Amino acid sequence: MAESPEARELVYLVTGGCGFLGEHVVRMLLQREPRLLELRVFDLHLGPWLEELKTGTKNVIEACVQTGTRFLVYTSSMEVVGPNIKGHPFYRGDEDTPYEAAHSHPYPCSKAQAEQLVLEANGREVHGGLPLVTCALRPTGIYGEGHQIMRDFYRQGLRLGGRLFRAIPASVEHGRVYVGNVAWMHVLAARELEQRAALMGGQVYFCYDDSPYKSYEDFNMEFLGPCGLRLVESRLLVPYWLLVLLAALNALLQWLLRPLFLYAPLLNPYTLAVANTTFTVSTDKAQRHFGYVPLFSWEDSRTRTIRWVQAMEGSAQ
Repeated sequence: MAESPEARELVYLVTGGCGFLGEHVVRMLLQREPRLLELRVFDLHLGPWLEELKTGTKNVIEACVQTGTRFLVYTSSMEVVGPNIKGHPFYRGDEDTPYEAAHSHPYPCSKAQAEQLVLEANGREVHGGLPLVTCALRPTGIYGEGHQIMRDFYRQGLRLGGRLFRAIPASVEHGRVYVGNVAWMHVLAARELEQRAALMGGQVYFCYDDSPYKSYEDFNMEFLGPCGLRLVESRLLVPYWLLVLLAALNALLQWLLRPLFLYAPLLNPYTLAVANTTFTVSTDKAQRHFGYVPLFSWEDSRTRTIRWVQAMEGSAQ
């Protein structure tokens, strides 16, 4: 049954709505939120962005308080938890699994600080006297249409004659989640916050679906393989000490070039540590708390991502 105009009553603001995940959240709201009256997309980049993350989150919370906006869903990250700097594995963990969240890289540190601000703001009185209700969603490694790192890997493989070289042992597993399912979880969480405020308020939820646990490289080959790339041999070809050295050199170059332009290499000490540490999630908390079930199956997610790679400019297909 079609919704009457009177039933459309919800106004959504999506910050970062022009980014990878943000675009999918915007699309999902337009397609799947029948009560949507107005959608506002806000995307402003101020560098250095990591230093602005905590301040920006404070500003969003204060804006909620001053305008009487009652519901806030924060996009956090699995990296708030780990992998940590000690390389401790996180194997099939959930939101309550004990883990030492020790970080040195600015990204997980800033995300953790911002997440904590959002959770602590739950219950704060907003204009009009009602309480603010907040929650945080922690995606594992997101993939899908528009993923810049996947695009970079594909183009790198084309430059190398259709080959990618294994750098991480296949036994190192990672949890990945399709961007459409992450967007769907955001829509569901926002939709249910009002009715389930006592249950959801101040909570964190890992984002998950039916994507298989594999090493980062083997998982990427689920999409890049059908597009003409191959992962060279099944054994470790590049010595780990060499990867550490290259990552350190990239970090030095990034620091030296910062005054001139943004140099963002795929390989740096942080990405190497993340790729080389098992981090997998097994939870049903989102399903129990607000009825989340993945909208896209693994087969659908894989097919959609392959088609996107095949449609890239310069594709081998």
